[in-house]
Amino acid sequence: MAMDRPSTQQAYIELVKQALIDTEELRSSIEYDEEFMGGAMGLAEKLENNLKSLYASLSDDSYQFADEDLDFMDVVNKAPDVWVPFKPLLRLINLTHRQGLEVENN
Repeated sequence: MAMDRPSTQQAYIELVKQALIDTEELRSSIEYDEEFMGGAMGLAEKLENNLKSLYASLSDDSYQFADEDLDFMDVVNKAPDVWVPFKPLLRLINLTHRQGLEVENN
């Protein structure tokens, strides 16, 4: 299922909030199965820190869209899909960061 870029800042914030929830679940999975998922701890920490920073900047209106990848995309793209099943959400957040909010054509 393809997701469209959000058309409002509030919708973008909701995507970031969902990614934070998914990252917390990833951290729980890592703690539950360290043998299989232990290598993902650094990824989870980077994601969590970057998403919290992104959320804070969106919330205090200091956020700037920019045509460059968000800091976490390098590790997300390298990580196995099984570690990060919410990659499509992270890619949508990154795409929105790069291209801005979707303009509705009504």
